[in-house]
Amino acid sequence: MKNRVFPGLVMVLGILLSSCVAQHKMSYFRNIDKVSLDSINKHYEAAKEPVIRKGDKLVILVSALDPEAVAPFNLPVVSTLEPNMLEATSTGKVQYYTVDNEGDIMFPVIGKVHLDGLSKSEAIDLLQQKIGVLVNNPLVTLNFVGYSVTVLGEVKTPGRYVVSPERTSVLDALAQAGDLTIYGKRDNVLLTREKDGKLEFVRLNLNSSDIFMSPYFYLQQNDVLYVEPTNARAISSQNLPLYLSVVTTLASMATVIVSVVNTTKTVVE
Repeated sequence: MKNRVFPGLVMVLGILLSSCVAQHKMSYFRNIDKVSLDSINKHYEAAKEPVIRKGDKLVILVSALDPEAVAPFNLPVVSTLEPNMLEATSTGKVQYYTVDNEGDIMFPVIGKVHLDGLSKSEAIDLLQQKIGVLVNNPLVTLNFVGYSVTVLGEVKTPGRYVVSPERTSVLDALAQAGDLTIYGKRDNVLLTREKDGKLEFVRLNLNSSDIFMSPYFYLQQNDVLYVEPTNARAISSQNLPLYLSVVTTLASMATVIVSVVNTTKTVVE
């Protein structure tokens, strides 16, 4: 009887220990209490202005004390019909500029303007200078349209998310995707970013407070986050029946062996 109970206790203990390890791995920033706040803030990079890239969509509006003077610098508002309404109504839709493959936009009156690589404030200053040659004290506002990132892998709701271009961190994007599942690797999140026509691949460790000091903590347009699955995910998916079958077979074999050993001991005694 003791020979049968002992293996069972060992198995239960092993499951409990593995469960504790799994819970430990699921926590974020495990060393946060061991690192001083001054140390983190010393290397922490505040959110930077978004940089305009090829393919970005921009809404640019120009205003001034004399509205008629700046009217030619604004794209016309397009009217669209709303067919689902009880009565036909139209709504105004502001048009946007798309930065072409050369990094330029075609701006009314002043023509081609190169914006690729400029920050939001730099682009505004450039446009105000060019328009200011023709209009007194123009005021330019610029906003991104459809600024988005993609979150894939072991998160609750993977997909593409529209985010704020001003200040969206890795944690913000993961929160929008519903956070990592229990099967997501928190110490090995892959960030893919396109920079100067080439792809960058960066591994981020959410278990460490170093994430706050990473230059990749704040996301850029079209960044992709991929959360890799743990080994437990492989076991819990299509391979689960196979693992259960193996475990059942081994348990049956162990029971037979123990029974044989007990029987042999009884006969010998």
